[in-house]
Amino acid sequence: MEQRAAEQPPRIRARVPAQGRAEPVRGRHPADADGAQRVPATSARGGPRADAEPAARTHTATAPPPAATVRKPQRHSVRAQVLAALRDSLLSGELAPGAVYSAPALAESFGVSPTPVREAMQQLAVEGAVEVVPNRGFRVAERTPRDLAELAEVRSMLEVPAVLRLARALPPERWEELRPAAAATVTAAGHGDCVAYAEADRAFHRALLALTGNRQLMLVADDLHRRTGWPCGGATAGVADLLADAADHMALLDALAAQDPALAERILRDHLTGTRFPH
Repeated sequence: MEQRAAEQPPRIRARVPAQGRAEPVRGRHPADADGAQRVPATSARGGPRADAEPAARTHTATAPPPAATVRKPQRHSVRAQVLAALRDSLLSGELAPGAVYSAPALAESFGVSPTPVREAMQQLAVEGAVEVVPNRGFRVAERTPRDLAELAEVRSMLEVPAVLRLARALPPERWEELRPAAAATVTAAGHGDCVAYAEADRAFHRALLALTGNRQLMLVADDLHRRTGWPCGGATAGVADLLADAADHMALLDALAAQDPALAERILRDHLTGTRFPH
């Protein structure tokens, strides 16, 4: 039976500031709003009228002081914040696979208008995280074991050969530059925060592939990485699983620094196609 759209806004941890409205600037003549000079009134004979106000001094229009206006957030900025919050909610499982959510309900939760929510959800639809349900909203995509296995295989086909080429070309000390990124995954894993770990894991793999200098490879691989993470391990990954996955990053760097490409290939391939949880 098809699931009904959620009537109540889902409880989402990340929130987006409400959109503000621009306030008029006080203390300025309406004619000065665009910086134009005011022209003194004249009598019928061409001279200044006796009851006319003194002519305003010529001045250059300047921006009003910061306190005089309330800046309205740019749409792309609000959209980016909503998109980031939705991604976190997908990773954590707060937006449940198979459930349908409407843009107005999500917008109410975030305190924004429905427009940036729809735009963010359309981006998630492009990434394969949600599906558009006409006249209802968006359904969170459900990943089957086959889907995850196929995505992992494609990632392996891209990343393993790229890293092996780097292993044969880079000196051992270059791999030490990635130690902080690998350590960040261990820290996130130790806290048991699956969402934070997913972001640290993506950052490590981006840094790894950045050494190739191939921007298109990085974009494609990062998109595939996102697609494997909805939700993060089905919200079931424990601290032990996260720590084991993070340990792969350290072991990979050890093998690369030791100039052992065969070991590096085995570690990376198992890491990408492992069954502990999708990443």
